Amino acid sequence: MGVEFVQLGLTPMLIAVFAAIACALPGNFLVLRRQALVGDAISHVVLPGIVVAFILTGAVSTGPMLMGATAAAILAAILIEVVKRVGRVEPGAAMGVVFSSLFAAGVLLLEQSDTSGVHLDVEHALYGNLESLIWLAAEGWHSIFDPVALAALPTELFRMAGAALLIAVLTLVFWRPLKISTFDEGFASAVGVPVVLVSFGLVIVSAIAAVAAFDAVGSIIVIAMLICPPAAARLMTNRLEIQILWSIIFAIVSAVGGYVLGGYGPLWLGSDYSVSAAGMIATISGIILALTAVAGPYRARTGEPVGS
Repeated sequence: MGVEFVQLGLTPMLIAVFAAIACALPGNFLVLRRQALVGDAISHVVLPGIVVAFILTGAVSTGPMLMGATAAAILAAILIEVVKRVGRVEPGAAMGVVFSSLFAAGVLLLEQSDTSGVHLDVEHALYGNLESLIWLAAEGWHSIFDPVALAALPTELFRMAGAALLIAVLTLVFWRPLKISTFDEGFASAVGVPVVLVSFGLVIVSAIAAVAAFDAVGSIIVIAMLICPPAAARLMTNRLEIQILWSIIFAIVSAVGGYVLGGYGPLWLGSDYSVSAAGMIATISGIILALTAVAGPYRARTGEPVGS
């Protein structure tokens, strides 16, 4: 049983955990800034980036596709901030304008180029390929110390671990300007915080998390993890630091619990088939949010700012 878990369950679960943490960290600030739909926007705008990458390289390969998706996500992050600030429209409207326009541009590019003959796996884009990211070279827990076995680890594990670590470091480094500008932009500007740059940076970091997770876990987990754990954590405390900790706990519980229930839950109930791990992870995160909305100690809050 131990060998089977290390081979088939360990790496997908770790990738899901890293993806959940990478999304939950910036998600806390997006929720507080009422920009929670940034993840949804980013999941739409990767299409033109992917199409342009194919046009430039002529190949369907992970590297160029991820680079194109990242460039498109960063462009979308910049455009959202430009529309919001120059046009003086609320964040939701700015996101709607940008992601619908870029998604439409991607569709037009797809139709007007040779990429229309390329198969785009919509199911893969939605659910990712989490269940396939296994470690068959492992022969048990001792393989963690075997360089040969470690060389066969899925590359997605290193990408997601790196993204989670980068986002955690950036959150710590820019904690003070993030915190101040999130709750009072006027005061932040008065004390010298570059509010516009901080806002740009937050959305770009969210884009990095979304794109890093996109290939492995799909857009469903990205959207759910950017919103549900932070929103649930918001109902558990009135202190930002504690909210961050709660969001990480909820993200890990959703990732681990969702993966286990998706793979083994139906089998325990007598079914011959498992269900999508990504879908179950998003479902668990939604259930956690529902529970905190019903029983969380701060469920009756009326929109007052989080304490310091």
